[in-house]
Amino acid sequence: QVLVVESGGGLVQAGGSLRLSCAASGSISSISVMGWYRQAPGRQRELVAAISSGGTTTYADSVKGRFTISRDIAKNTVYLQMNSLKPEDTAVYYCKTRDGWPGYEYDYWGQGTQVTVSS
Repeated sequence: QVLVVESGGGLVQAGGSLRLSCAASGSISSISVMGWYRQAPGRQRELVAAISSGGTTTYADSVKGRFTISRDIAKNTVYLQMNSLKPEDTAVYYCKTRDGWPGYEYDYWGQGTQVTVSS
């Protein structure tokens, strides 16, 4: 029903920056939350940052002060500005979109974009 596509990943040196984008398209009803998750080799997927339709943001402690999540409601797009990147930030970053009305909400996931931070 909803297609979620991430972009912006790549290889950067420690201390560098990347900006990830996530665009949702298709049969969108009402997006309540969009968020970024990541999964590093040998680790479980974890929440990095999320933003609600009302603008409330949530960040993992490990990225606070370095990452900033924002969104363009009209474009159904969310961004993740990543600064001061560390090797431990290396992971596949996934975008999740929660769409639908109360009682009929569903989470849609993108295929992920690789972020590699070299030291």
